[in-house]
Amino acid sequence: MEYLLLKTLHILSATLLVGTGFGSAFYLYMTHRSGDIHAIARVSALVVRADAWFTTPAIILQPLTGLWMAQIAGYPVLSGWIGWALLLYLFAGACWLPVVWLQIEMRKMAAVAEQGAAPLPERYWRYAKWWERLGYPAFAAMLVVYWLMVGKGLMPF
Repeated sequence: MEYLLLKTLHILSATLLVGTGFGSAFYLYMTHRSGDIHAIARVSALVVRADAWFTTPAIILQPLTGLWMAQIAGYPVLSGWIGWALLLYLFAGACWLPVVWLQIEMRKMAAVAEQGAAPLPERYWRYAKWWERLGYPAFAAMLVVYWLMVGKGLMPF
């Protein structure tokens, strides 16, 4: 039962991690395209909240449940598909940490612009470009991690 519970938590947290990350990125990206400062302020605040409530707990649960299951199943943790998944997970995390900071700063700038009925500063759009540029490789890495988790029995390594 312990393994099944860990696997359930692992799958749910993986789904929350990738789903919330992709969904919130999609909505903020599309809201940027609208140019509506009120919408940008609201959505950027919600993206920061979604990361705090859903993404961060999932980020913590993923390696804990995964490594625990690997130990129970007797898989070597730093080799084969688990080693690759961990490496890609760390890479995605290295992209995500600056994204969190950028999102928080963007939220602040959008709130100030909304309150003052002013346009967003150029710095906001520079941050938005970096936010997007870091999101692509992080999301691609997480898709490969998903593929490694699901297809582990098919891996030649």
